Amino acid sequence: MSAQEIALVTYSTKPRGGVVHTLALAEALTAAGVGVHIVALGDVGAGFYRDTTVPHTIVPAPPPAETLEQRVFNSVDALERGLRRLGRRFGLVHTQDCISARAAARVRDAGIGPLVVRTVHHIDDFTTAALIDCQRQAVLEPDAVFVVSEVWRRTLRAEFGVDAQVMHNGVDGARFAPIPPTRRDQFRARVGADGRFLFLAVGGVEPRKGSIHLFEALARMTERMSPSPMLAVIGGQSFQDYEQYRTSALDRAERLGLTLGRDVILLGTVPDAEMPAWYRSADALAFPSVKEGFGLAVLEAMSAGLPVVASDLPVFREYLVPGQDALMPPVGDVPALAGALHAVATDAALRADLVAAGRSVAERFSWQACAEEHRAAYARLLPASS
Repeated sequence: MSAQEIALVTYSTKPRGGVVHTLALAEALTAAGVGVHIVALGDVGAGFYRDTTVPHTIVPAPPPAETLEQRVFNSVDALERGLRRLGRRFGLVHTQDCISARAAARVRDAGIGPLVVRTVHHIDDFTTAALIDCQRQAVLEPDAVFVVSEVWRRTLRAEFGVDAQVMHNGVDGARFAPIPPTRRDQFRARVGADGRFLFLAVGGVEPRKGSIHLFEALARMTERMSPSPMLAVIGGQSFQDYEQYRTSALDRAERLGLTLGRDVILLGTVPDAEMPAWYRSADALAFPSVKEGFGLAVLEAMSAGLPVVASDLPVFREYLVPGQDALMPPVGDVPALAGALHAVATDAALRADLVAAGRSVAERFSWQACAEEHRAAYARLLPASS
């Protein structure tokens, strides 16, 4: 492999799935002896949502724009300028999203940048012609494309005619080790979970996470359980504006009889150091997504010893066996989701079986293995050192 550095480029410094992936992969590559430099759009003064020892450059993000189109295009422009300033120091630029892929391809095509690789975590449901075209070009322009699941490999082949390589995700099992009972009690007390079953949802209130379906299922459970279960929602740092959906979903929850602050707790973005404790303090993960690239939260929950209820998405079937590793109701089926949540909340033996199976699933994935897959792929793409 060339001795030049490899850039891992992402559109944000906030705790979204692609950014989490970027930092973890960069750290595992660095530990394996690969020279890596992270480039990200963000607030230079604030830095990443968590500390990292990997060398990095934060390119100032553009000011907010009124439309999603303008936010995307302004971000591509800003990241392109940042990559141009970095010049020819990288042997390969590995981009993690639509924005960074378009920016890196522009720099490459100007004769400044090297090979461009793109990881497609998922395809966004854009509705305007300009953004649909932008996303398409971000798949077609890179010199090589990676995906995180077989489902998305087939999707890119069918929809874009692109042959992608599957590169598996990872999880740091040691990060989600058990915590002292007193610390667990403290975290549960912060959301008022004394004596109540606590479901955890990760990813915020947004369409892709199936939040409305989850609220409707939770409301059904209040009629079947006493005391009723509760839900804590972590996350919400998204590039897209889901405020309308969020308002509608929360209004729906209240009309169904759920009380915000008591039955549904919106924790927002929590400090990264607290995430393992939140997993360890909950009783189960509720993850009824309607679309996922892979679902890192599932592996994190399983590493933390949580039983998982997740939608029956094809991507989850690549590493989960329904009914054995997780309960997997059909996507958008509220009665089935409520039934699965109720089963987990009321059947201790079922929970124990799911926890044991889930731990075995998580043990099959590591960031070290992910880094080795990437190092081998980089070696095939880069010219050998002279």
